[in-house]
Amino acid sequence: MKLMRGEITTEDFLQEFGSLCSEIAKTSVPVGSFFSLLTSEQVAKQFPVMTEAITQIRAKGLRTAVLSNNFYLPSGKSFLPLDRKQFDVVVESCLEGLCKPDPRIYKLCLERLGLQPSESIFLDDLGQNLKAAASLGIHTIQVDDPETAVKELETLLGFTLRMVIPNTGPVRKTVEIPRDSLEKYLKDLLGTQSTGPLELLQFDHGQSNPTYYIRLGNHQLVLRRKPPGTLVPSTHAVEREFRIMKALANAGVPVPKVLDLCEDSGVIGTPFYLTEYCPGLIYRDPSLPGLEPSQRRAIYTAMNRVLCKIHSVDLKAAGLEDYGKHGDYIRRQVQTWTKQYRASETSTIPAMERLIQWLPLHLPRQQKTTVVHGDFRLDNLLFHPEKAEVLAVLDWELSTLGDPLVDVAFSCLAHYLPSSFPGSLLRGLRDCDFTQLGIPTAEEYFRMYCHHSAIPPPENWNFYMAFSFFRMAAILQGVYSRSLTGQASSAATGQSEKLTEYVSNLAWDFAVKEGFRVFKEMSATKPLVRSHHTQAGHSPC
Repeated sequence: MKLMRGEITTEDFLQEFGSLCSEIAKTSVPVGSFFSLLTSEQVAKQFPVMTEAITQIRAKGLRTAVLSNNFYLPSGKSFLPLDRKQFDVVVESCLEGLCKPDPRIYKLCLERLGLQPSESIFLDDLGQNLKAAASLGIHTIQVDDPETAVKELETLLGFTLRMVIPNTGPVRKTVEIPRDSLEKYLKDLLGTQSTGPLELLQFDHGQSNPTYYIRLGNHQLVLRRKPPGTLVPSTHAVEREFRIMKALANAGVPVPKVLDLCEDSGVIGTPFYLTEYCPGLIYRDPSLPGLEPSQRRAIYTAMNRVLCKIHSVDLKAAGLEDYGKHGDYIRRQVQTWTKQYRASETSTIPAMERLIQWLPLHLPRQQKTTVVHGDFRLDNLLFHPEKAEVLAVLDWELSTLGDPLVDVAFSCLAHYLPSSFPGSLLRGLRDCDFTQLGIPTAEEYFRMYCHHSAIPPPENWNFYMAFSFFRMAAILQGVYSRSLTGQASSAATGQSEKLTEYVSNLAWDFAVKEGFRVFKEMSATKPLVRSHHTQAGHSPC
């Protein structure tokens, strides 16, 4: 008590404390490490559930205080391992010369808060401290388990103290997870003895592999799994997602921190992997409403730069030389997505049939090989809440080795879609004023990438856009096909068949533009000869 009132130094305390311990134990007890252990991060770490509660309480306009029995460190500073900004009032026993359960320190705290005892609630884990507070007329809560205590506090206050996890909702019945089995697995993995319940929510983004938010004790995790049911071969490869994120983290690319890969379907029904939960902002609307033009441009610039970072990863150093085949990437991609489309086809779409014929005849002659994300767009990026910084690139299911310009083109799809695009799978910018918004046009974004990557802009940009919309059409068709069997991981699948047709028509528009470019190029070089070698059935060009 003398130490906590600031009446003796740590050296005096350790001498007297050591003597008392040795007297009780009837043998010499070394206490030199006592303070280093008492002040270690493991012992002095604030419970996340309490941090959340404080945030929510202050958001409601209520005042908070910490009433601490603490002491001076050998350096002369008081020991309080908390962010003081969380509290309106901080009362430290060693500074005041008073400590709990002395009623005077409670009165001092109430005075500084400007509250009556009946207007306040006091939480503590020691009965004697609670008894002293209650004798003054203060509401009290015994903290044996932080989770339980916060629930009791919620009842007294009348509002929730748990942070709402953005972009989540209840787990849909078609992709439910056996909680008991998952909880046992997590406790074995994390070594946690938490008495709190397993909290499970489902993220509403991600059309392919169902993704969940998990809270267990002090741990916040993200689980991403293969969907249940019969799947198209070679799809939903969560194992590859786990591998690429682990490798890219070591290469300096911002990705979620991976924790574990479980290939045993017996745990929750399908293989899955776990990452740490990273709080941040996901911009679902590419027009970025509510931001200033300069902020919008900064967001798109950050998006562009992180894509350059992905494409600059040294494959050998990252151990990714065998992550995909080298060369001829787009030819294989056209074949792959044609097969995927055929496997999920529900009706004949004329534009898709034309693209399936046209794309193999107009492949780029030269293709660089880098890591490619495969689904790089704004809503697959997690941003810092207060600045234009990408905290994590999400959804690596389609990643492989290939032509980086495919990623660049794919990230420009929204530029050519209308804002009134049906359904909520994609939103567009086509009818927006880019200058007024401060958002780079697709051409500006493309040239920005070329500048950051120090490469000349390729002439066949329209081919890359045609291919990207073709691939998106195939993806949308797969989503629609799975929705018919109840396998789709998102609720937003109702109009996917119409979306497939719409997007495939956009792809064909770019194919026509590329065809005219090739035709003009050929006409300029061999104006008289080319007309005699035109093949029927492959228009344009």
